[in-house]
Order: sequence, then C-alpha cells, then structure tokens
Amino acid sequence: MKRRSVITLVLLAGLTTSLPAAEWGDLKVRFTYDGAAPKPKPINVNKDAAFCGDFGLVDEELIVNPQNGGIANVIVYLYNRDSTPPIHPDYAKSAKDEVILDNVKCRFEPRVAILRTSQTLILKNSDSVGHNTNYTCFSNASDNVLIPAGAQIAKTLTEQESRAAPVACNIHPWMKGWILVRDNPYAAVSNKDGELIIKNIPASKWTFQFYQEAVGYVADIKLNGKPTSWKRGRPELEIKPGKNDLGEIKFKLKD
Repeated sequence: MKRRSVITLVLLAGLTTSLPAAEWGDLKVRFTYDGAAPKPKPINVNKDAAFCGDFGLVDEELIVNPQNGGIANVIVYLYNRDSTPPIHPDYAKSAKDEVILDNVKCRFEPRVAILRTSQTLILKNSDSVGHNTNYTCFSNASDNVLIPAGAQIAKTLTEQESRAAPVACNIHPWMKGWILVRDNPYAAVSNKDGELIIKNIPASKWTFQFYQEAVGYVADIKLNGKPTSWKRGRPELEIKPGKNDLGEIKFKLKD
C-alpha cells in the first residue's frame, strides 16, 4: 500500500511538471480627445473659501492635456463577473497593500482609486479643514465618513464591484471622485498623457470595460483612426504573450 502511494505521488509530480506554464501579456492603450481640447471650467468655491479658494480649482470631470490631447482618468478593467482570472505571481506582494484616497487641496487625490478586495482603502484628509468621503457602492455597503483635518480612516471592501462607485464630499459639493473595487489586479486608469498599461494579464480572449465619467461607456471611438463602436464600452480583446499595444483611442463629448 505504501509503495503504491509513492508511485502515485511520483506520477502526479511528473504530470504537474509537464503542464505548460501560464503565459502573460501586457495591454497598453492611449486615449486622446477627438478635436480641440476643451478647457476645464473654474469651480465656484462657496465653502471654506479662505482655504479652498487658494488652489485654482477646476471641474475635473474631463481633463484633456492641452499639449498632446491625452485624456486623464479613463478606467479600463477586465470585465469578469462569474470567475476570477488567474493572477500573475508578481501581484502577490501587493495583495494586502493600502490604497489611499486623500482629501487634499479641497479635491480628491487620486480622482480614481482602484483597489482589490484583499486590499485596504485608506480615507485620508491632508487638509486643515474637515471633509467627508461619501461613497455609493453597488455590492459593498455604502458609507459616509467624516474625516477631521489631518486624520485617516481605514475601510475594507470585500465584494467586487462591476462598475466604479461615485465618491463625493457633501461639505464641499464640487469634490467628486471614484473608487473601483475588483477581485483581481487587471485594472488601470489613464495618466495625464492619456496612457495606461495593465501588466501580466493571462494570455487569452477577455472582455474589457472602458469607462470615462464625462461620456460614460467609452463606446463610440476612433481606434487608430478607424470609426469603431463597442457595445456598452466592452470590447473583447485577445491578449497575446508579451506586449499588446491597442494603439490610440480617440473620443469626445457627445454633441
């Protein structure tokens, strides 16, 4: 009986080592505005004006880089609803990280905070005035947290959200932001030049969600100059091993 168990273990070990290793690919995208870059509108600072009025605040719903047309804060994530995709080993070291959503200079920083269900959300207030962070989730419990000046509060959100949840400060009504909670690390938000990269996605065909708060679903676009329509902003993309550059995606506000 003992000899048979040893033989079985050896066979299983041989089978495991003969399985093909998982392959992974990076997805790169650049978003630019289709037309003349709109200028952000100044904020009417009608609360704590002595403090908040010093920062030249503008409406950040749509931020376009005037130098290169890049669109900031476009959200892209792997749209899995029924199962969790394989996770690349490199993401293990960040699985328990803290993700900070700060109230700083009377605005949320970052505008879009992305975290995994295994991570901790830190609601922080770096300002010398009080703020509240009011987020409205769909799967997790919503909350409205008062954060005194210089304080921070930790929150855990253990359920995956199918879309980004809006964030607001009721004390300063111009302050808005977003949090996206996923059960995997395959999500990113574009930088000031409109660029983002999602690293080490399992090589396969996946559906991705593209979202930007001013237009909603990024659906009617020009993909590398070609007019393209993605239903509800959810294209199926093939991720091949190595680098996958989707190219330039142009879109604009609807007329």
